[in-house]
Amino acid sequence: MSSGSTDKSGLLGWRLRTARETAFVGREEELAVFGAALYGGGCSVLYVHGPGGIGKSALLRRFAHEGAAAGRPVSMVDGRSLESSPVTFEAEAELVFHDADAVLLIDDFDRIQGLEGWLRERFLPRVPMGALVVIAGRNPPDMRWRADPGWAGALEVLPLRDLRAEDARALMVSSGVPEDSREPLLAFAGGHPLALLLGAAVAVKDGGAGRRWTPGQDVVATLLDQLVGELPSAAHRHALEICAHAYMTTEDLLRAAQPQDAGTLFQWLRRLPFVASSSLGLFPHDVVREVLEADLRWRDPEGYAVMHERIHTHLTERVRAASDADVPGAVAALLYPHRDNGAPANFHEGEFQEEVLREEDIGVLLRVAATAEGAASARGAAFWAERQPEAFRVYRRAESGEPVAFSAWLRLARLDEEELAADPIVAGAWAHARATAPMRAGEHVAVGRIWMLPPYQGISPVMELIKWRVIGNCLRTERMAWSYVAARRPSQAWADHLRHYGMRDISEQPRLGDDAYTLFVHDWRAVPARAWLERMNRLLVAGSTEAPGAATAELAVLSRAEFAEAVREALRRLSRPDALAASPLRRTRLVAERAGQDPAAALGDLLRQAIDGLREDPRSVKSHRALSVTFLCGTPTRELAAERLGLPFTTYRRHLMAGIERLCSDLWHRELYGTHGSS
Repeated sequence: MSSGSTDKSGLLGWRLRTARETAFVGREEELAVFGAALYGGGCSVLYVHGPGGIGKSALLRRFAHEGAAAGRPVSMVDGRSLESSPVTFEAEAELVFHDADAVLLIDDFDRIQGLEGWLRERFLPRVPMGALVVIAGRNPPDMRWRADPGWAGALEVLPLRDLRAEDARALMVSSGVPEDSREPLLAFAGGHPLALLLGAAVAVKDGGAGRRWTPGQDVVATLLDQLVGELPSAAHRHALEICAHAYMTTEDLLRAAQPQDAGTLFQWLRRLPFVASSSLGLFPHDVVREVLEADLRWRDPEGYAVMHERIHTHLTERVRAASDADVPGAVAALLYPHRDNGAPANFHEGEFQEEVLREEDIGVLLRVAATAEGAASARGAAFWAERQPEAFRVYRRAESGEPVAFSAWLRLARLDEEELAADPIVAGAWAHARATAPMRAGEHVAVGRIWMLPPYQGISPVMELIKWRVIGNCLRTERMAWSYVAARRPSQAWADHLRHYGMRDISEQPRLGDDAYTLFVHDWRAVPARAWLERMNRLLVAGSTEAPGAATAELAVLSRAEFAEAVREALRRLSRPDALAASPLRRTRLVAERAGQDPAAALGDLLRQAIDGLREDPRSVKSHRALSVTFLCGTPTRELAAERLGLPFTTYRRHLMAGIERLCSDLWHRELYGTHGSS
């Protein structure tokens, strides 16, 4: 071909343009709005805004192509290459003043955002009717555009969002991403075009990664630079990292994780173009969230762990303090940072609603139970709805109010013969608890039942809502010995899901009619709520996907008599730390609360402090003296201890026995209720 040929297919620019057009997918709605304006049926000014990498520049290039195809002169102004001055801007955009058919496209307007007021008040009013101006930037338009009635018909605002799932998949196909790498790439990038394209380039290069594909640090660093950019200070970066870690960020959560300047930083967060707000607080764009999380975990693992612990502590307290209606949402927020370890990534907000059971709902409960599990199950639901109506919740589709599921959380401190006969599932759970580790005074068993219409069964949004309620019950309830969740023919996925949360299935399978039910059980005395949550946190920081109950040392569940005997034996061995290592008290709640210490040393300290504490009670002064001389002063015999106290042996022995009984009683109370608990 000669050098003077007009065939542009041999030019690099033509090749680049063709590749960009091939990679362009979706955006039908935005193109329709532009088309209406282009052909005279729409607005005069189109304001496109969205976070970095969302595809604004690609959309403007497509607008330019459409405008040229319509025979209209198109000019482009790039905010990255302009000084932020009216004179410079007018020099670049002057074509629009001379041709009523002109199309002016302004990209990266956020780089020259200071011109917004001048553009609105001085520049655009001089543009001839028929011309079309498109402004694209990260920030939404100033509210003064909407407050001015003059712009009501002339301006249209287009928030640019993620690509739809089918368009994102089409982009991966056109980019040559291997089929088995598409789902992990989509899970990371969602519909964010830049993240998809960067990830696609890596996935194509590393074609063997398949479902193991994860974004490398080069992808994370590039996205951080493009989406977030330079931040004002380390405090601003940390505030953004907190916002990325929590599902929703409120000012009080930010203050709990970063006490300094929380109010100022919260106001800064809410103005960021990639941070949105809802009734629950602030949240970043999904890709921004993922890259900030990945970067911090890689760059500063210790800082990540400290940040998580502060947020976790705040959210745990929120679960405990929440009103009953707010419990599922509070639990969902607590679990959200664990979404890569089995917790859900999406809340499906508003799709289903939980309500307490009303008398008029009982007929629907029985129909749903019969449809889901048969007549025998419906009879059990009717029995407990009469006995414990407060234990039941109903779940409705938000848009229609249609009940699709019911749950019950039955609290059982004792069972009579009628109750045992009425429900084989409850009877089976009760028998297992009594045979394995009987309840102690004041403790109870909880049995969870779920009835759900077939289309919603399995892992689904409504099941997630029920799961949050169940976990909330477990974290908030005092003196619960065992919890059981009954499942009729559970799928492997649902069984694995329950096991992930530390609920193991037992071999005994009670039957209702022809159906066998699997019982998933957790002993909350052996692995209390605090240990369960700590285990989840360790898994998160370590990046593991084991169950929270797995590899967690279970606590000993002792009867009161066994506990008292263990205290007496430990007192006798108090001067020999090696002997305390064999005490069953080492695995009790009392010692577990003293985390970070060697269990034998912690037990010794606990007993010494308990003895010392008796001196504060005037009624126990004599017992304190007897215990101190006998167990803390190394007195070899009790006769010598009585002599040192100047007491007859029988009097000394009475004081000592009273002190030991007082210690046993005090420590038993703390074992059951915790350090600050009360009966």
